[in-house]
Amino acid sequence: MADFLKNIVGGNKPSDAPAASADSDFADFANAPSPEPVPFQSVPGGANLGGPAPTGRPYTKWYNIHERHSLSDFRAEGIILIAIAVIFTLHFAGTRSNRAKSKAWIKAHASILASEFAIVGFGGTPQPDQDPEKMLKAKSLFEYATYATGRQNVAFMDVKLSLVKRFNPIMTFIETAMSFFFDSFTAPEDSIEAVIYPFDGKEAQIVPVLPGSAELRSKDSKSSFDGFVWAIVNKDKMKQLREERYDVSITFTKDHAKLPIWTTVMSESAEVTDTLLTNELASAIKAAGDLFDYLIISDQPVDKPKTMDETVPRKRLYLRYRLPSSNNYDDLTPLLSYFVRIADHLASSAHFRPEVLRKIRSVRDENIKQIQKVAEEEKAEERAAERDKAKKAKRDAELNAMDAKAQKKYLEKEREKELRKSSKRQTLRA
Repeated sequence: MADFLKNIVGGNKPSDAPAASADSDFADFANAPSPEPVPFQSVPGGANLGGPAPTGRPYTKWYNIHERHSLSDFRAEGIILIAIAVIFTLHFAGTRSNRAKSKAWIKAHASILASEFAIVGFGGTPQPDQDPEKMLKAKSLFEYATYATGRQNVAFMDVKLSLVKRFNPIMTFIETAMSFFFDSFTAPEDSIEAVIYPFDGKEAQIVPVLPGSAELRSKDSKSSFDGFVWAIVNKDKMKQLREERYDVSITFTKDHAKLPIWTTVMSESAEVTDTLLTNELASAIKAAGDLFDYLIISDQPVDKPKTMDETVPRKRLYLRYRLPSSNNYDDLTPLLSYFVRIADHLASSAHFRPEVLRKIRSVRDENIKQIQKVAEEEKAEERAAERDKAKKAKRDAELNAMDAKAQKKYLEKEREKELRKSSKRQTLRA
């Protein structure tokens, strides 16, 4: 009772030391130190989650490209860029070289063309003191062309310059290599080919008639001449021309004392050669040297005719020579000048005796007979096919009109007939 009252009044004070716990499972943790917070340390490259900015130099690898990459990483791209630069450089340099070569040719021959023709180039109207470069037209990066008309005895002339593909050295190398192994491939070379289309007495059909122009035409200005095939050819090109051109293949070959040894004459008659091979022409060919390829006067097609329409004579004059690498045309201008004027010589002198023309026509008549024979054989085959078709239609109609028994009898007779024919053939062969 006394203790109870002391507790109420506060007479007894509790002790400072707590009573020992009777649980022995936590005895090992009784002496453990109290936990303390670990100081924060920033991780290199880590994010600052709203904290203060680091005091050291920031690492900027993902912002400076020179720290992330080096030139060795772009080796493939560098090779591609270098290759593109080389290709474009060769392309522009080759194109410029071809353009310069074509300009050098037209400048050397512009005076000749302007003096011989009323219109040179594709303008369509006469232009005095015309710029030589405007006379030439680029058809492609390696082909240039010009056109000339307005001359007596000549309807018009086409000129084509074929140059080496300097803008594409790989293709040039392939074509050169192929020419060593195959005869059908020719080595790339700079060349010019001129083709003259003579009037041949057809001025009234080609030239438009103007009022009052009939009186101005001279009565003796006849441009017609006899048809034949005659050529002067470089011997290096002779085999190729015989294989590629039908007109040249019908001629015979013979050397001439007026010409250099590396050329030959291809003609159908010796009288034609005596008439056309002048001293001026021989001198022009000698001056041109081995750059000269051929000069051809022909009334026959280049390809062998297969129909009667293709056998109609169409007279043409061809000249081809290679361009010098030095662009010096002093030795070649006389050749083109004579080629333009050769139509005048043909109109005045190329009229031969009937015996010569009869010999020339013999080859043409033989070819015409062969074409007619082939045409008749084709017509005979067509007629035979039509007869067979009509015979089969009649047989089918007869079979359709019969009943089954009659059809069987008809087919048996037909089979026996075929057997008799086959046995007769075997007997004849034996």
